[in-house]
Amino acid sequence: MAEAQNQEKGQQVQDINQLLKVRREKLAALQEAGKDPFQITKYDVTHHSQEIKDNFEALEGKTVSIAGRVMSKRVMGKASFCNVQDLQGNIQSYVARDSIGEESYADFKKYDVGDIVGIDGEVFKTKTGEISVHASKVTLLSKSLQILPEKYHGLVNTDIRYRQRYTDLIMNEEVKKTFVMRSKIISSIRRYLDGLGFLEVETPMLVSNAGGASARPFETHYNALDEDVKLRISLELYLKRLIVGGLERVYEIGRVFRNEGLDTRHNPEFTLMELYQAYTDYNGMMDLTENMFRHVAQEVCGTTLIPYGDVEIDLGKPFERITMVEAVKKYTGIDFDQVPDTAAAKKLADEKDVHYEERHTKGDIINLFFEEFVEEHLVQPTFVMDHPVEISPLTKRKPDKPDYVERFELFITAREMCNAYSELNDPIDQRERFKAQEAALAAGDEEANTTDEDFMNALEIGMPPTGGIGYGIDRLVMLLTNSPAIRDVLLFPTMKSISNQ
Repeated sequence: MAEAQNQEKGQQVQDINQLLKVRREKLAALQEAGKDPFQITKYDVTHHSQEIKDNFEALEGKTVSIAGRVMSKRVMGKASFCNVQDLQGNIQSYVARDSIGEESYADFKKYDVGDIVGIDGEVFKTKTGEISVHASKVTLLSKSLQILPEKYHGLVNTDIRYRQRYTDLIMNEEVKKTFVMRSKIISSIRRYLDGLGFLEVETPMLVSNAGGASARPFETHYNALDEDVKLRISLELYLKRLIVGGLERVYEIGRVFRNEGLDTRHNPEFTLMELYQAYTDYNGMMDLTENMFRHVAQEVCGTTLIPYGDVEIDLGKPFERITMVEAVKKYTGIDFDQVPDTAAAKKLADEKDVHYEERHTKGDIINLFFEEFVEEHLVQPTFVMDHPVEISPLTKRKPDKPDYVERFELFITAREMCNAYSELNDPIDQRERFKAQEAALAAGDEEANTTDEDFMNALEIGMPPTGGIGYGIDRLVMLLTNSPAIRDVLLFPTMKSISNQ
């Protein structure tokens, strides 16, 4: 059995190699005949496939120029049909010898699936009712020297799909739709924020101090300055400097880099949006977030009822708001407001088999309980508010409960979608928080922050009361495109090099 399978596989490889050889021979023949497609520098496209279909009545009998990839071809003596795929979809073309000439038709018959062509012709409808283009001229614009995956099964191997996204986009229409949607989502966000008076800005990616989040940074060396630098893990500290400088509403959409694992929700480089608004707090950020998610869903998807897996997410109704302590109490029965200290919290963790580190305090353990027992239940939009101060080093304390801070995270489909604060603008308190972070770093927490002295100087100059928030753009795209994994919404997700496998 194994020997027969090996023989069959060997024959398949031999057959493919022969087909690849034939394609190169066809290219050589075209070049020898002075018809090298790679010498063509431009082709004027007047219409796309869906545009022709949507406007058939106005275009019937009119001449159009289309261009795209040949996805199928049926040669029938003196006339043939081919299917051309462009940005908008597919359209059929009828190619007849009497319409394009004998020499051109002979060339056309030798074209392969995967070749890129330009077709001039009249729009018409076939006897079977299919809107098509009756070719008067066919131009080979690029010769495909590889073989596309078999049409009816498409490209289903996920590893190849992610590594060869260009092939994935050709073979899987839904994949192309996802990335068109991604672009529209980001454009909609920009329009919404611009309409509220926010300024889009850009801040450094290479930094000496990678702060603003709890994550391990990537490190590199800057040869020109002979300095070690890091790739940013957050946008926060530079954007806050701009608030200090008087730019009252700012946002940035950009890549950040975190030296962490790969899974369905995480990629080491991903798109983060952070925005900061002076003279508001985390309640203002909640209102902005709820309104923005609703706006983007309606504008891009045409509805606020979003299917995701086997559930329907309702972005139209008011989002639930609950404190972290209330959420833990709701799903465990434990009220941490009644837990007096860290020792008592650790005892409860032992009873519930919640694993913690020796350095963890009561606030850390509340968060561990939340992650263990609560997150999985937060399917519909839920703002979880008022986190422990220990896990929020850049956030303003609640005046009436100083062990907690004015912070929220939005959860949808049991995933964190964003993280927001009433920003800490007290430089004295901030320095103490940085000291606590450095102590945690010395105790083994590789994700802890270090003191950023220039940022401290900015705070001492004075930052107004400010609300700030960070959004995982990839997770929002996952939600609105019903994509189960972050790799499905990243054009080129991080993959292990084939040479290292």
